[in-house]
Amino acid sequence: MRVAIIYPPIPSEKGVPLLSQNRQFQWFHRPTYIFPVVPALAATMAHKAGHEVGWLDGIAEGWTPDEFEARLRTFAPELILLETKTPVVKAHWEFVRRCKHLYPKALVVMVGDHVTALPDETFAHCPVDYVLTGGNYDFLLVNLLRHLAQGEELEPGIYWREGGQVRHTGPFCLNHDLKQQPWIDRDLTRWHLYAEKNGNYRRTPGTYIMSGRDCWHGKCTFCSWTTLYPTYRTRDPLDVVNEIGNLIEQYGVREIMDDAGSLPVGEWLETFCREMIARGYHKRVSIDCNMRFGRLTEADYRLMKRAGFRLVLFGLESANQATLDRLVKGVQVEQIRTGAHAAARAGLDVHVTVMFGYPWEGAAEIHHTVELARTLLRKGDAYTLQVTRVVPYPGTPLFRELDAAGLLLTHDWNEYDMRTTVMKSPVPEDDIKCAVRQVYKGFLHPETVLRRLFTTRHPIEDLKFYWRGFRSLVGHLKDFQ
Repeated sequence: MRVAIIYPPIPSEKGVPLLSQNRQFQWFHRPTYIFPVVPALAATMAHKAGHEVGWLDGIAEGWTPDEFEARLRTFAPELILLETKTPVVKAHWEFVRRCKHLYPKALVVMVGDHVTALPDETFAHCPVDYVLTGGNYDFLLVNLLRHLAQGEELEPGIYWREGGQVRHTGPFCLNHDLKQQPWIDRDLTRWHLYAEKNGNYRRTPGTYIMSGRDCWHGKCTFCSWTTLYPTYRTRDPLDVVNEIGNLIEQYGVREIMDDAGSLPVGEWLETFCREMIARGYHKRVSIDCNMRFGRLTEADYRLMKRAGFRLVLFGLESANQATLDRLVKGVQVEQIRTGAHAAARAGLDVHVTVMFGYPWEGAAEIHHTVELARTLLRKGDAYTLQVTRVVPYPGTPLFRELDAAGLLLTHDWNEYDMRTTVMKSPVPEDDIKCAVRQVYKGFLHPETVLRRLFTTRHPIEDLKFYWRGFRSLVGHLKDFQ
């Protein structure tokens, strides 16, 4: 079959939709393009199964809707796979209606955390043919293609329309063996589109991999990917190192983001680090990853630094212990301070994520978080950070909690994009946006600026990185006007 894996452009005065490979959706005035690992694996696996695959990311390509439709028409798809998220699902329903008008014989398949949480809703609002629930939709796509061609039995987690009714094969299962998965076909999936414009990269070109799906903690009540990956599985660490070697030699990649929700730890991490050092890859590529506070020691971070790790991303979320407990973060505030300091002392660049807008936090609690984030920046214990507004996505425990308590202001999914308040809060919306801007302005504090200048190691490369960061900072301040 001719299979198109697509991201149609969504023109909006809000900016560019940060859609692919994201746990938290946001519109960006200065876009960052994240290589979508699981859709890319779906494309690779379908291609290896003998299908003709078209990769059409109209967002990363910068195409207009007309340009995108012209390319889709030229490809003439028989099956279209579309990843969606809550804030753009209504736009995607409209796009599916248009697809069925333009390509009435093509099958349309939707995937992602929103349709996993609410599959019946999507069938009610658009003429979609299939919904693949859960995070292993790369495997489910291949199963669906075999079902269509050979009558293979559909695996659990697949919904379809039949005789005016929605049928399904039951709850999805995460029983696929990641160790049998191929490496991504980077050429097929046009990896270069995502190799430069990414705020995390210090060195380019860069790309993404995933050593596991998704987080070994997997309990944070706000995370949409707990909907996709309720269990944690990993790849073989030696296979991951082999893939990194291929990215270095074949594509000249200089920085790699491992986007597992939390990088595997323990014996897995030690094996990976020792192998990176033994092969000399630590001298040729920088590695970035997601990690959790309270799990690793300074000795662990020093080993990671020796193995080529540069950036470690942590979810700080709040400086208030009651909020961390309510979100089931499984971490103490003091572990945030000591963990960030230990990683920074080991020579790693620490990136933290912060969220505001919890309906149970008042002005004092918001102030605590602002001060902690700005303090980490000033002391050099956080090198970069990202600030967002908490959004209770459908399917998450946080959504169910707030919905049951009557704390949600709307079920209009367009509003779940961090631009407006969707939960009742004792703090005015403008004050929340002000808090976001105050944290971002911490980058401009004299102590932060001086520390950054005095720790510059590669003047030309670092100054280019700082300039890109400054432009992103201006974009973020605009995002939260």
